[in-house]
Amino acid sequence: MTQIPLKKVSQKPDNIAAIATGPGRGGIGVVRISGQGLADMGVLLTGRQLPPRSAVYTPFLASDLSVIDQGIALFFPAPHSYTGEEVLELQGHGGPAVLQLLLQRCLELGARLAQPGEFTQRAFLNDKMDLAQAESVSDLIEATTQQAARSAVRSMQGEFSNAIHAVVAKLIDLRMLVEATLDFPEEDGIATVERARLEGKLTQIQTELAHIEVLAKQGSILREGAQVVLVGAPNVGKSSLLNRLAGEEVALVSEIAGTTRDAIRQSLQLRGVPLHIVDTAGLRETDDVVERMGIARTQQNIDRADLILVLLDESNPVESGEIEAILERLPQGLPRLFVHNKMDVVTHRAHQEQVGHLYVSAKTGMGVDALQDTILKTIGWHQEAGVFMARERHLVAIAKAKQHFASASQHLEMHELLAEELRYGQAALNEITGEFVADDLLGEIFSRFCIGK
Repeated sequence: MTQIPLKKVSQKPDNIAAIATGPGRGGIGVVRISGQGLADMGVLLTGRQLPPRSAVYTPFLASDLSVIDQGIALFFPAPHSYTGEEVLELQGHGGPAVLQLLLQRCLELGARLAQPGEFTQRAFLNDKMDLAQAESVSDLIEATTQQAARSAVRSMQGEFSNAIHAVVAKLIDLRMLVEATLDFPEEDGIATVERARLEGKLTQIQTELAHIEVLAKQGSILREGAQVVLVGAPNVGKSSLLNRLAGEEVALVSEIAGTTRDAIRQSLQLRGVPLHIVDTAGLRETDDVVERMGIARTQQNIDRADLILVLLDESNPVESGEIEAILERLPQGLPRLFVHNKMDVVTHRAHQEQVGHLYVSAKTGMGVDALQDTILKTIGWHQEAGVFMARERHLVAIAKAKQHFASASQHLEMHELLAEELRYGQAALNEITGEFVADDLLGEIFSRFCIGK
């Protein structure tokens, strides 16, 4: 697999252009161009020489010098721009037709239409940002909660990358120490490195990496959200609980069993954390063909869930055999909470507090706040400062590095093996910031960006 080193100055001579604002009508629309020779293109587009890094109110001209639009033109000479190349931004009115005319004029002048994420890819290739920062640009655009947006900004500003670089710096220091024992075994003071010294340095690296992993996992929850599936017998209040959690009527509520015949998905926020709640068809044996199809989809959602809420009707307890039949359908090891619903109509029975069991009323809201807190705790969320916006590949790389460091700790006196494990661990961490990254992975990452960014 081809590897791309960190010093990756882009050699692409072509100019790229795209509409950088979202589709639809708006007060302002932006056409962005990046490449070379854009000062001359600016003259053809505006009829004047554009000063560097200054906003100029000007008409935007067609080839026959008629006015396409008028607005603000900004010219950024290389390397002082977002991409590290010359960049020209034309900020006009946000109508789709006028923006397409302006974009077409840029293409007539020699630019080509940019690919998704190509502006940010060029910024990465020209060392304006590392790969983790580049990914956070997309994460910021796609953030669905304020917490997610703040975490994406932290990563975009380099906090995640700096934390990884700090660990790598300590790792390089340790590798130099180990390599010295291999290269100069007879030198005084190097021939024997104290085991405690090596162990102390490695332990510090492992401790710092473990803390980074905690923050990254929190960021992954903010980015991806968690899928929470409501299961239970018919008419236990799954739809009512979904409506209560969502704060609106998103599911039909009826006393008729089998009302919910297909999965109802609702994205919502709990304490700023995105969740995807799935209200499913009640799990039971039925001869109704449509309901059976809904139950089959319920099972599919269960298999993809991060957490299962098993709802029970506390006002009408089911037989233990029915509960066991429901539990048999759940994958082993999948986190689950037992939610005893309809406590508002239960007056004659006292319940015994049990771990993993919560008592609520979806109708009145009683106990729902405690349920929300427990859901967040169970999916692994806890409020902590400095959360990094992280992706699955980041977590995989960190886990891989941790494995190599754990193996290294078992070979502290076998310096050849120790050196090899440390080298592999550093390579895994370098994948996060893109210091060495597979070119096919690079293409996949940037292809998921929006065009114009």
